[in-house]
Amino acid sequence: MSQAELGQRIGLTRQTIAAIEAGKYSPSLEAAFRIAQVFNVPLGEVFQWDVKATPLKAS
Repeated sequence: MSQAELGQRIGLTRQTIAAIEAGKYSPSLEAAFRIAQVFNVPLGEVFQWDVKATPLKAS
């Protein structure tokens, strides 16, 4: 599936899909769920977050 086709199916531009793939943009939770739904896979299989690489800041 092309970036343009995926973008069309979930309501995002091809450029946004490319930025998500490159790790330059984090999709909204809704967009992440839509991407997982298009590919019929669990959300965790599509997007992974390395807690050690991005520690939470104390407030």
